[in-house]
Amino acid sequence: MKRRVLCNSLQEPEGPVCLPDGHIYVAEMSSSRHCISRIDPTGQYQRVGDPGWRPNGLAIDGSDSLWVAGGGRERLVRMGLDGALLDIYGGPKSKPFLWPNDLAFAENGLLYMTDSGIDPGEFVQGQAIRADFRNCRYDGRVYEIDPRSGDVLRQLDSGLRFPNGIAIDLQGRLYVGETISGNIYRYDLASLATPKREVFSNVVFGAPEGFVGPDGMVFGSDGRLYCAVFGQGDVTVLDSDGKVVERIPTCGKRPTNIAFCEDSRGGAVVTILDVGCLEWLGLPCAGRQLYRPKI
Repeated sequence: MKRRVLCNSLQEPEGPVCLPDGHIYVAEMSSSRHCISRIDPTGQYQRVGDPGWRPNGLAIDGSDSLWVAGGGRERLVRMGLDGALLDIYGGPKSKPFLWPNDLAFAENGLLYMTDSGIDPGEFVQGQAIRADFRNCRYDGRVYEIDPRSGDVLRQLDSGLRFPNGIAIDLQGRLYVGETISGNIYRYDLASLATPKREVFSNVVFGAPEGFVGPDGMVFGSDGRLYCAVFGQGDVTVLDSDGKVVERIPTCGKRPTNIAFCEDSRGGAVVTILDVGCLEWLGLPCAGRQLYRPKI
């Protein structure tokens, strides 16, 4: 497989968003930057804006607004492509967001977000994750959000142990990675009641001692789910039955997220936290077309 590093000057990168013109937006979580940055098709780097402390997952709507999970001191932030702050949402007043992590739009025009369910200031310092992470008290959640108002419409799940990556398949089903267990869960969004949590797969190989598990993920046009596995140093590929069909090594041990390119180069890009880079992988398929509602 062909591969190359597109940019190697990033600091704790996450959440790549690829545009049809070849530009790629990434979040940089480090305390020295905490910014959204843009990488052009030639690999040139530019800081775009500061959404607030430790931005994480990214999504883009059909009105060219970036949605940032974890900006604005653990809030959901809407930002223009020029870096202008447009809206900031903190979640329900009775139960505000704890650690907004990753985002995905669905065909119904709604935004779905994972919340890892723990105060990040108590969980991680820089790249150092607390040693007793398995014994922490998590209240990880999955939200359904109206992007026009920022209101939480439904809390789809709670009590998860560090929910992380999120993706939606062609049938409109929602997939959420739980990092501590290694599980990928599936939810039927068409349910009128709270959707039932269903184990779809597990992406962890063996019994690692460190913080290893699913991070960002996305569907390819081949119907397979491509999941960056943090701490395992690979993109694990799952077929429609949840079977592991391939493990694609990355250039670092801590890949955080993956997005398919939408310009002529094809393939996909992966953000690598420990190396501080954006790596391009020459995957043989395109990405499943993402939903980008007009807001």
